[in-house]
Amino acid sequence: MNRRKDDSLEEKLGYRFLRPALLERALTHSSAVPELRAAAGTGEEESARIQANERFEFLGDAVLDLLASEYLLENFPDWSEGRLSKSRARIVNAQALEEAARRLNIGEFLLLGKGEEKTGGRDKPAILADALEAIVAAIYLDGGLSGARQVLRRVLFEHALEERGDHLADSDRKSSLQEFLQRRGHPPAEYRLAGESGPDHAKLFLVEVWSQGECLASGEATTKKEAEQKAAGAALEHLERDEAQGQEK
Repeated sequence: MNRRKDDSLEEKLGYRFLRPALLERALTHSSAVPELRAAAGTGEEESARIQANERFEFLGDAVLDLLASEYLLENFPDWSEGRLSKSRARIVNAQALEEAARRLNIGEFLLLGKGEEKTGGRDKPAILADALEAIVAAIYLDGGLSGARQVLRRVLFEHALEERGDHLADSDRKSSLQEFLQRRGHPPAEYRLAGESGPDHAKLFLVEVWSQGECLASGEATTKKEAEQKAAGAALEHLERDEAQGQEK
C-alpha cells in the first residue's frame, strides 16, 4: 500500500502503526489476493506474505466484544447483565461497524480485486464492517489492548454513547414498527422531518412517521435518528393499542 495513503488512514484512526504491514493486510479483501500475488511474481516468500483480512476479522470480533464490555462496565456500573449484553450487541453490530467505517472513509483505502471494484465493493456494507473488524485486530497485534482501546473509544464507543446515551439497550423501535407493518401487509413506514427548533448548539428535531397516507405519530429529540426512533415507538404503541381494542370488540 502507498505509504502516503497509510498516513492518511492512520491520521483518521488516531493511531500510528509500528508494523504497517498489519494495516495493509487488514485492508486486503480476498478478491485482491490472486492479483496481488500475480503481481508479486514467482517468489514463494513474497507470495505467501500476501494474505486476505478474513482471519483478522475473526480476531477483531473478539477484541471488539472484550473492549465494548469493558467500556460499558466502566460507564454504567448499575446496569444489569442483560442490559449490558443488549448494549454491547448494539455497539458492535454490523450496522454500527459499517457506519464507523464510513465515517473513517475506509472504503477508499481497501485493496480489492478488479471484479469486486467494478461491482461497488468499496461501498458494500459487509465489506466495510469486516474491514473495520480486521483493522481492530491489526491495531491489537501492533499495539496491544491499550492501542485498540484508545482507537475504539474514539471512533466507535464514544460515538454510540453520545448518540444514544442511557438508551443504548433500548430495542430498535424503527425495526419493530417495520416488522409490525410488514406482518399486516402494509407498506414500509416513511419518516419526514416536520420541523426544527432551538439554537444550533441545542437544536431539536421533530419527525413524523407516515404509512398509507396517514401520519401515525411524531417524535422530538436532539438528533434526527433518535426523533425517528421516538416517532416509531409512539406509532407502534398506538397501532398495538388499536389492534388490541379491535380484538376485544
